[in-house]
Amino acid sequence: MAFESADHAKAYWKENLSLMLKLLSVWFLVSFGFGIILVDVLNHITFFGFKLGFWFAQQGAIYTFIVLIFVYISQMNKLDRKFKVDEE
Repeated sequence: MAFESADHAKAYWKENLSLMLKLLSVWFLVSFGFGIILVDVLNHITFFGFKLGFWFAQQGAIYTFIVLIFVYISQMNKLDRKFKVDEE
């Protein structure tokens, strides 16, 4: 992977870190916020026959993590093409 300049590389990594922080924030909100902090509030709602807080703690955080992986892949491919460092 070769960047055109040092500024080009810095801009790439700045956008990469921004994307990672956004995705990690979503993961933190879902796993810690919904699965631990807001579990009692969310347990008043049922989802597929389960209490929503319980579902987030047991399944929702895992599903969210998997979706975030695919979002990261997609966004990084776009970022690589934008900065012309893709593998294709």
